[in-house]
Amino acid sequence: MALDVMIVDDSAAIRKILHRVLVQADVPLGAVHEAGDGKEALEKLKSASVGLILSDINMPNMDGLELLSALKGQEQTRDVPVIMVTTEGSSSRVMEAVNLGAAGYVRKPFTADQIKEKLAGLI
Repeated sequence: MALDVMIVDDSAAIRKILHRVLVQADVPLGAVHEAGDGKEALEKLKSASVGLILSDINMPNMDGLELLSALKGQEQTRDVPVIMVTTEGSSSRVMEAVNLGAAGYVRKPFTADQIKEKLAGLI
């Protein structure tokens, strides 16, 4: 079954790389939606339903932690697994994401195998 995915990162290059890594990890992709920050992601999720969200933590306008909190507070997105993909070196920010309900996290730079491993129990 195809999985619709939302990739949220302020870098268009990272969004493209993540898309490619999902393909390399043999994720059965359906529609892949992209957003440059949390606000754009929330707006797009009003009209798109996804089964997985990959989000950066550090972004302008609305960061990944604020996005995660908003997603977990909405009935339609509460149960969507969110994987944080971050350069964040601070374990407290990563733990905050986990405490807010993130399904896991991957540090940049990442490999297709790392992404596949994180998704193994989710899809």
